Amino acid sequence: MLFNSLNFAFFLPVVFVLYWFVTRGRLRLQNLLLLVSSYFFYACWDWRFLFLLIFSTLLDFVTGLKMEEAPTSKSKSFWFWLSIVVNLGFLGVFKYYNFFATSFTEALSQMGWHVNPWTLKVILPVGISFYTFHGLSYVIDIYKNRIKAERNFVDYSVFVSFFPLLVAGPIERATHLLPQIKKERTFRQAQAVDGLKQMLWGLFKKIVIADQCAPYANTIFAHSADYSGSTLFLGGVFFAIQIYGDFSGYSDIALGTARLFGIELLRNFSFPYFSRDVAEFWRRWHISLSGWFRDYLYIPLGGSQGGLWIKVRNTFIIFLVSGFWHGANWTFIFWGLLNAVYILPSILFHTNRNNLNTVAAGKWLPSLREFASMLLTFCLTVLAWIFFRSDTLSQAFTHIAGIFSPSFFSMPHFT
Repeated sequence: MLFNSLNFAFFLPVVFVLYWFVTRGRLRLQNLLLLVSSYFFYACWDWRFLFLLIFSTLLDFVTGLKMEEAPTSKSKSFWFWLSIVVNLGFLGVFKYYNFFATSFTEALSQMGWHVNPWTLKVILPVGISFYTFHGLSYVIDIYKNRIKAERNFVDYSVFVSFFPLLVAGPIERATHLLPQIKKERTFRQAQAVDGLKQMLWGLFKKIVIADQCAPYANTIFAHSADYSGSTLFLGGVFFAIQIYGDFSGYSDIALGTARLFGIELLRNFSFPYFSRDVAEFWRRWHISLSGWFRDYLYIPLGGSQGGLWIKVRNTFIIFLVSGFWHGANWTFIFWGLLNAVYILPSILFHTNRNNLNTVAAGKWLPSLREFASMLLTFCLTVLAWIFFRSDTLSQAFTHIAGIFSPSFFSMPHFT
């Protein structure tokens, strides 16, 4: 069920009316209704994968209780690693198995060995990356003694599967969302109006902006050999606008929908294309994912506390994992590594925390220096998006080679 579908337009008002006017403020009934509605929402994609979501939820719920009750640190570690291995195992099988099998086969063929890989003929479960990360953050926080295990299965299940954030995020933390789920909620008209406004803005981004840029981006990327360098670069710009409109639009709809039910989700985008360097861009783009990798991967690896080599190593690791998280293709991995290369100078020269303030704060327009920095950052981002959008690395390199050709200085032209 898409946010911009007629099905959702019927689904949401029904849940809203039941939530506020039938349950009448009874918290347990409200949460139970949210859980049933979320499972129905997810089942509309493919009901068979609903059992995978329920199993993952049950696993982490039980794991949290077992870790809290564990008599020894060894027993606690056992339950912790059981959850980590099983969750990442499911994610690996459904999302990455075919990628590894195909890549391994191609590598063997390059050495003269020809084998027929066994691949899975299944579709990727919708939202598996998001609800897996919800569960992992919960289990890690209990293991690190940051939170107590939740003992109400319905409340925990709502945290994992709350339908506004189930498919496209933001990635929530138990420390932020669970207390709101357990707290009594009353209808506030101002909050609901703000939610409707944000939903409308999200729909505008998705339907009016992203969906109108998509045909142009698709045409240019599909026939890159037929276009000039200026047109190829414009195709990258179209895709940059499309992916922002898609992703931030869905996030806005998710945040607005949650507000209709008295719940505030984490902000996910903060004007990323106004960033003055790549480090600032990643503080403004997909904020919940960037924060997740920072807190649960970058800092445990040593963060910025070690020497220069440790900082560089950790940066490349999180961007490699980020690229892999977005999709099972070498293009995503290269996109992640390219962003790591982009951010490397700011690490070497200690400038990655320079632009923490709002650009042009208190002024009508940015300075020429700020404008030039934003333009350079945007152009670098567009070049990276070309790898994200392309089907193969070869296609991406051909596209970029076309941009850096004399035809870049011609007028863009496309059908």
